Amino acid sequence: MQLLGVKLGAEVTSEDAARLAGSVPGWPAFPDSRDALFALGQRFDLIILSNVDRASFAASSAWLGATFASVITAQDVGSYKPARANFDALIAEAARLGIGPGRLLHVAQSLFHDHLPAKQAGLPTAWINRRHDRPGWGATPEPPAPVTPDWEFPSMAAFAEAAAAAADSAR
Repeated sequence: MQLLGVKLGAEVTSEDAARLAGSVPGWPAFPDSRDALFALGQRFDLIILSNVDRASFAASSAWLGATFASVITAQDVGSYKPARANFDALIAEAARLGIGPGRLLHVAQSLFHDHLPAKQAGLPTAWINRRHDRPGWGATPEPPAPVTPDWEFPSMAAFAEAAAAAADSAR
């Protein structure tokens, strides 16, 4: 937040930054996330790779209402996405859970924080492009290099529906 303040020519105090960080537990989930994650969790092991601390994610988890096979936070890894260490931790955790090579799909919104480093780590990705009908990058920076997700959906609800249909047709 302080770097953004410098970029925009606005003073951001340490107290301002701390207030923003402290507000994370109160941020609501996107309206479709709760039902989509619940539906996905009925068919798949869900692993969270989040750029927050454990306490903040615990509050977010209450909004989400889903069961996760594992939760990996920036606090656990000691770095924030897009750092490679976060994706190495995800791959290691998937292996620990018995999710073999080729069975892990990274699903996220940010091309910068998620898709570019996930693709560099060899993971297939599904882009939840919530800005599909609007220009610009929104709250995330533009990726520093081109990246092409394997799939693209306008919402978590659309992704969950497609995942269910794919799982049903694979039976």
